[in-house]
Amino acid sequence: MSGAVTAGDARARRSLLPALGALSAFGPLSMDLYIPALPQLGRDLHTTEALAQVTMSACLIGLALGQLLWGPISDRYGRRRPLLWAVAGFAVASFVCAVSPSIELLILVRLLQGLCGAAGMAIARAVVHDVYKGSEATAGFATLTAISGAAPVLAPLLGGALLTFTDWRGLFVALGVIGALLLLTAALYVPETHPHAERTTGGLGNDLRGIGAALGNGPFMVFALALGLASAGFFAYLQMSSFVLQNQFGVDAQGFALIFALNSGGIVLGAWISRRLARRTGERRIDGRRIVLTSLMIGTAAAAAVLLSALLHSPLPWLLAPLFVLVGLHGVNNPTLTALALSRITRGAGSASAVLGTMAALLGALLPPLLSHAGVSATLMGATMLIAFAAALTLLAATGRVTRPRD
Repeated sequence: MSGAVTAGDARARRSLLPALGALSAFGPLSMDLYIPALPQLGRDLHTTEALAQVTMSACLIGLALGQLLWGPISDRYGRRRPLLWAVAGFAVASFVCAVSPSIELLILVRLLQGLCGAAGMAIARAVVHDVYKGSEATAGFATLTAISGAAPVLAPLLGGALLTFTDWRGLFVALGVIGALLLLTAALYVPETHPHAERTTGGLGNDLRGIGAALGNGPFMVFALALGLASAGFFAYLQMSSFVLQNQFGVDAQGFALIFALNSGGIVLGAWISRRLARRTGERRIDGRRIVLTSLMIGTAAAAAVLLSALLHSPLPWLLAPLFVLVGLHGVNNPTLTALALSRITRGAGSASAVLGTMAALLGALLPPLLSHAGVSATLMGATMLIAFAAALTLLAATGRVTRPRD
């Protein structure tokens, strides 16, 4: 396992993809497993709903910034050692979360947990790039996407089931056990794939230059900011929906987990629609920007419907129907805006991809808690989603000359 894997190591490659797929699910597992327990966590630690949401935001910030950290580290020192240390750190941080006596310590350790979990996401993609080429690489990335896409469906269901006989602390124990199993998986099935001869030696300055080039690319930044705004609307749902559905509408933890899983299935459906539209884009020259504009218009209308149902105190189904549409559109917006942004990058795609993911995650992590200090309600959730989608739509519509399709 100490030498770099090559395309000829058939046995290692067969066991590699399932292991990498499991490691790529760190983000959804870290965020979604304990969402049904957020109200319980806030009551137990005698804190506000806004601070309970910050435990999610801290992890999300760690997952965002950690990708900027682990990508260059794995380029410089290889994939295997940084991955093993980071996954071990995730497991330890999860167990510390389970015994945290205060919200302040929990927020701090959640940040560390996110920083460690980001390695599984960033390094898994790098390993696929190292080992697989051509159509095999495409199939490899599709496997990672399928598993990480299934995780948001399964994680809240697992969390809801665990809550029938444990509390929020037990969910973090479960995350620690999962982290330990993933560490064993990485140790057994993820060898070193980055040869010494190909490792970088440029240092921090070389990494910063690639990030600076992405930040200075106007069209790229327009699409990146649009993705960040749309993601902020999606994360408003992630961070507020448990409070809205459980506290305001009386849905129990298991019922919320089922609703959350159904909405996550909407993301899978949206991603399937996005793939279908991408094929038509290639065959019939359909503008990807037009696809996103249409998606954002639908999302803005759906967010307005959520807000209206909240203001009118409508029955729960009137809220859930447009909410399903909004969540499902994340499966369209995320891959399409990512493709549009990276199509404007000629060099330094790795740094640009890190900027893209970090910006979207940070906007999603910071905006909902900032708006929740006066308490969470269906009205606030709908208004936040409406503002985010409308802002993304306005940005793209107002920058047509900068972001028009390239020949």
